[in-house]
Amino acid sequence: MKIRHRIITLLLIGITLYSLSAQTYIPWQHGKLQVSTEGRYLRHEDGTPFFWLGETGWLLPQRTDRDEAAYYLEQCRQAGYNVVQVHTLNNVPSINRYGKYSHVNGFNFKNIDRKRVYGYWDHMDYIIETAANKGIYVGMVCIWGGLVKRGDMDVKEVEAYGKFLAERYKDSPNIIWLIGGDVRGDVKPEVWEALATTIRSIDRNHLMTFHPFGRTSSAIWFNDAPWLDFNMFQSGHRRYGQRKGDGDYSIRENTEEDNWRFVEAATALTPLKPIVDGEPIYEGIPQGLHDPTQPRWHDGDVRRYAYWSVFAGSFGHTYGNNSIMQFMRPGITQAYGASTPWYDTLKDPGFNQMKYLKNLMLTFPFFERIPDQSVIAGINGERYDRAVATRGNDYLLVYNYSGRPMEIDLSKISGTRKNVWWYSTQDGTLRYIGEFDSKIVTFQYDGGYMSGNDQVLIAVDASKNYIEKEWAKLPEVQP
Repeated sequence: MKIRHRIITLLLIGITLYSLSAQTYIPWQHGKLQVSTEGRYLRHEDGTPFFWLGETGWLLPQRTDRDEAAYYLEQCRQAGYNVVQVHTLNNVPSINRYGKYSHVNGFNFKNIDRKRVYGYWDHMDYIIETAANKGIYVGMVCIWGGLVKRGDMDVKEVEAYGKFLAERYKDSPNIIWLIGGDVRGDVKPEVWEALATTIRSIDRNHLMTFHPFGRTSSAIWFNDAPWLDFNMFQSGHRRYGQRKGDGDYSIRENTEEDNWRFVEAATALTPLKPIVDGEPIYEGIPQGLHDPTQPRWHDGDVRRYAYWSVFAGSFGHTYGNNSIMQFMRPGITQAYGASTPWYDTLKDPGFNQMKYLKNLMLTFPFFERIPDQSVIAGINGERYDRAVATRGNDYLLVYNYSGRPMEIDLSKISGTRKNVWWYSTQDGTLRYIGEFDSKIVTFQYDGGYMSGNDQVLIAVDASKNYIEKEWAKLPEVQP
């Protein structure tokens, strides 16, 4: 008994010390989110940049209790995520872990809250409030698109539902509205328009986008819509050459993994709106999604999608994990071949490596950054050999997945001399290479070809001190 008591005491001391040392960063203390003036990124009202690092917690409201939800959100916070994307409804009605229904009187929500009853929407409130206490935005997919497609909610019903949602959450500081939900924008467009405009007529404090079907982008249908603040695309889960002939593609055949193409296409449109990959491949999910005998996407793959997209011009990125997104655990029906309980996959490498991307992007001047493939001189590679470059006025970053040699034009940024580093996407470590003249230089990381040792080349005007030569890691800019 004494040993047990001592262990509990030590645990409490450890928790207290951790709480004192790890202050929670509350992003909306800098004001509400808005689109930045150049139209590529998000920022807060006081000018603080916001790098969207999303986690896909689709079934969080339905499959977790209070303790599990709080635990999951805390792990997200510690891993650097500042957005969690959820299904507000995955059925009509939906039922949660407590056996409570989302709709108890059809689409009349007047008496939805009952005394001494912890209802479906009370649990949703708890999730949103707990996320807020941890500095996390909740990206709310109001209703999954397949439900609308099959006729579970029409225009009149969605207007009542949208009014209920907007009035309930318009004053929550951490809401981002996701219209749609894995659906094409031309499927029941009148429903999506009604939902978006109803919410926007009540809530003008929160940003709004559309979560589209796989291998499509909201920019195809809604780039001109006044309610759409930023674009979202779903690059999807198929590998090169995996095509079912379903006719839903907005990309060329055999380019299925090139998520950077969606960014380039959307940012070429007028008006220019920010864009993010809201559903790329998931760690641990079968390639192609539906056949569990296929190879699984791994941490190197999720890193590649993240860096390709962001360096091509996305304002952030959303990570996904097969077990986490469905909160798979023993005793419940799994999908897509998931076999590991969700709480164990919180240790997966990809889940814990996304923070290095966020920290890298926030280390340098944020709003001047542009994608610039002219940084790569000579012939670039294709598919996994493709290097993707982005730069500011006095710094440039090049992501190299395969380890292929690349010629980099250091004259694309200011300064006659440039300091250069390799940055590890696996653990965020830095390795100083040296100082170079402002000319074309060939670089190759010595970790081997296609070794899963993808790197970012960093070059900085030698007169700038964004990074010190002796640093082994970048200081954390935002938790």
